[in-house]
Amino acid sequence: MNPALATQVAVTFTWLGLVLGISFLEAPLKFRAPGLTIEVGVGIGRLVFRALNTIEGVAAVVLLIAVLVQGIPLSLVLTIAVIVVLGLGALVLRPLMDRRVTTGRTAERMPRHSMHFAYIALEVVKVALLIAIGVVGLATA
Repeated sequence: MNPALATQVAVTFTWLGLVLGISFLEAPLKFRAPGLTIEVGVGIGRLVFRALNTIEGVAAVVLLIAVLVQGIPLSLVLTIAVIVVLGLGALVLRPLMDRRVTTGRTAERMPRHSMHFAYIALEVVKVALLIAIGVVGLATA
């Protein structure tokens, strides 16, 4: 396995682990902690997802470079797709959701907003794309 392909596989599965651990484990469990208010949980979530999205941005750049060096068309298409999904979540939906909660409109006062469900859907698509990128990389090896 050459260094670019190894980087593709390593970055992809590391990124996948981060998304699974934070989006599908930490985020839902946080609100089950005894004594944690919605406001505090949302504040923690905003910090955690801002950090996650920053790390994902770096991972996306490294992954794109590795895929470009490899020259595997399917990996490139999947990588561009995951970058688009990341951009929609991190640059469009998350700021809109941030604005909603910073104005005091949290889940305690009103039902979950459709933006939240859209963000979850994007995370599911991101997971599927990352698995596909990793599998393509491993199959290429």
